Amino acid sequence: MTPAARGGHRITIMRARLATAVIALCLAITAVRAHHSITGIYDASRQLRFEGVVAAFQFVNPHPFVEFEVVGTDGRTVRWRGEMDNRFELVGVGMTAETLRPGDRVVVTGSAARDGSRGLYVRSLERPADAFLYEQIGSSPRVRLPRR
Repeated sequence: MTPAARGGHRITIMRARLATAVIALCLAITAVRAHHSITGIYDASRQLRFEGVVAAFQFVNPHPFVEFEVVGTDGRTVRWRGEMDNRFELVGVGMTAETLRPGDRVVVTGSAARDGSRGLYVRSLERPADAFLYEQIGSSPRVRLPRR
């Protein structure tokens, strides 16, 4: 191969590497933008507290949800939806799809949804019957598992 051909080959390799780096960067930016900002959806300055009953627990990616029913001041039952920390971290602290079950009585505290819906970002969830406690401390969950 002539020196000129080798130089052209090096340029082609460098362009391919640059193109790969640009594509990787674009994918990374897309992934970051796709993951929503908790503070963009929930208002940490508006904390809500409810005592209710679990209606459903959706242990899904990327964030599990707990739906619970609360009796309103007018006596009607109202359903709320609480978003929790990411599933990967919840598994890491011992939670499973069976941790919360329909009928469990819970006390839930969290940041209200900015859009006015019946949603909140769960900051703590306690099940008094067995002392289970989920807390969102900073950006990490902490769980106190039930007494045995």
